[in-house]
Amino acid sequence: MTSVPTLVALACGLGLAVSVQAASPQSHAEHASHHAATVSVPAQRWEPDASLREGMRRVHVAVDQLRHYEMGHMSAPMAVDRAAEVEDAVGFMFANCKLAAEPDAALHGILAPLLGAAQALQANPGKVKAVAAMREAIAHYPHYFNDPGWDQPAPAMHEMHDEP
Repeated sequence: MTSVPTLVALACGLGLAVSVQAASPQSHAEHASHHAATVSVPAQRWEPDASLREGMRRVHVAVDQLRHYEMGHMSAPMAVDRAAEVEDAVGFMFANCKLAAEPDAALHGILAPLLGAAQALQANPGKVKAVAAMREAIAHYPHYFNDPGWDQPAPAMHEMHDEP
């Protein structure tokens, strides 16, 4: 798993000002709102590169699985693991996506609140509302990016409870 300092370095290297240790998820959301306000939804959606598609699929699967946590059908340690998967996928995208400036800025407006919510859930599994914040963040993705198959259901998860 990518460490938080590495994610911060990657994010800052791409122009995303994130102070993970000192910032609350709300400040991540404020940062994302700034990006979202500066990037209009394009008339023609941008084509995601392979790394963006892969990273967003990983996020989609993890966030979809977290619905079970919201319903009380998943343990807190499993939810923390899924949030870590989201964080890892975001780090993967920061490290590997190659986008032009405008789509990159739009992507940051999606990834900043997503990362903030994932980190909030990891820090305090009692913050179940962080799952809804993650879902809300990724809901903007298809507005900006033409990613065939995005709306297809994520693979089913069969491991709903901790293993003995």
